[in-house]
Amino acid sequence: MALSDRSRESLLPSFLYSTAGARPYTAGGGGGAFRLPAAAAPGGVGGGAPIEIQAPREKIEMYSPAFYAACTAGGIASCGLTHMAVTPLDLVKCNMQIDPAKYKSITSGFGILAKEQGVRGFFRGWVPTLLGYSAQGACKFGFYEFFKKYYSDIAGPEYAQKYKTLIYLAGSASAEVIADVALCPFEAVKVRVQTQPGFARGLGDGLPKFIKSEGALGLYKGIVPLWGRQIPYTMMKFASFETIVEQIYKHAVPVPKSECSKSFQLGISFAGGYIAGVFCAIVSHPADNLVSFLNNAKGATVGDAVKKLGLWGLFTRGLPLRIVMIGTLTGAQWGIYDAFKVMVGLPTTGGVTPAPATSDAGLKAVSA
Repeated sequence: MALSDRSRESLLPSFLYSTAGARPYTAGGGGGAFRLPAAAAPGGVGGGAPIEIQAPREKIEMYSPAFYAACTAGGIASCGLTHMAVTPLDLVKCNMQIDPAKYKSITSGFGILAKEQGVRGFFRGWVPTLLGYSAQGACKFGFYEFFKKYYSDIAGPEYAQKYKTLIYLAGSASAEVIADVALCPFEAVKVRVQTQPGFARGLGDGLPKFIKSEGALGLYKGIVPLWGRQIPYTMMKFASFETIVEQIYKHAVPVPKSECSKSFQLGISFAGGYIAGVFCAIVSHPADNLVSFLNNAKGATVGDAVKKLGLWGLFTRGLPLRIVMIGTLTGAQWGIYDAFKVMVGLPTTGGVTPAPATSDAGLKAVSA
C-alpha cells in the first residue's frame, strides 16, 4: 500500500508556517530530501521507493500571525515547565514567608516538609503551578513581542533605536498586566494548597473550596500585589536580558552573532537570563512576600502584612532562596524560549540591534 501524501507532511506544526508549499528536508541543510532507504521501510512500504520527509518551504515571517503564535507557544513551554520543576523550592520559600518561626532556613525547611509530608509533599501544588504559569508565559512572551513591535512603530525607526530600553520596559510591562490576569486565580489556589496542610490536595478540589470560602472574586484578591511583584520583575527580566545579551555579543564575543553556532547562542541566552534573573528577584521580592501573605490569610490586608513582617522582612525574608530559584528559572526560561524559536526557524532573542525598518518587506525579513 503506497504512503499517502499526508503521511509525508512535515512533523513540525503546520500552523506555524505559510501555506506556500513544502520543500524536502536535508540532514545537512541542503536542498535535497532526507531519504530513508527502501530496506528501512517496514514490509517494503512504498513499493521499494525511498521515503522523503518533507519540511516547511518558508521560514516564519517576522511579526506575522505565525510569528506571534510561535512566541506564544515558546512562552508556554518556557514558563510552565520551569516553574513546575522548581515547585519544591517554591514550596519551601512560601512556607518560610508565611511561618518564619517554624521554617527558619532553607535546610530546615526541606527537613520539616520531608518529615511531615514525605517526598511527595515537595510537589504539592504542581498542577496550578503548571497551568497558571503556562497561561502566564503564553501572554508574557507573546504580548511582549507584539507590544515591542507596536511601540517601535509608534516611535519610528530613529526613536525606536535611541530609546530601545524604554520600549523594552513598556512592552514587557504591558504584556505582564495581561499575563497576571491569567495567572492570578491559579496562584491564589497554589499558595493556599502549599501553605495550609489539609486545605486541599491540588487544583481540582482546592479551587471549589477557595471559591466557596472567599467567592470567585477572592481569586483576584492578590492581583494588585501580584502586579506589584510581576511587573517590575518582567520589566527587569526583558530589558536587562536584552541589554546584557547585546553587551556580551558586543564586548565578549570576538565574532558577529550571525557567525556563532546556534548552540553557542543558546548558551548566551541562558547566561544572560540567569544574570537578569538575579536582578528580577531583588526588585520583585517585597511584593512576592505580600502575595504569599495575602493568599494565605483570609481577609488579610497589605497593612496587616507590613505590620507583621516589617519593612526589613518584606525585602529580605526568603530572598537568598528566591535569588537562586529565580536566577535558575529565568536562565532556563530564556534558554527554552530561544531553543523553541530556533527549532521553528526564528533567530534567538537579543544581541543584534536590527536596522530601522523602511518597508513591510524589511519588517518581515528574518535575521540569520
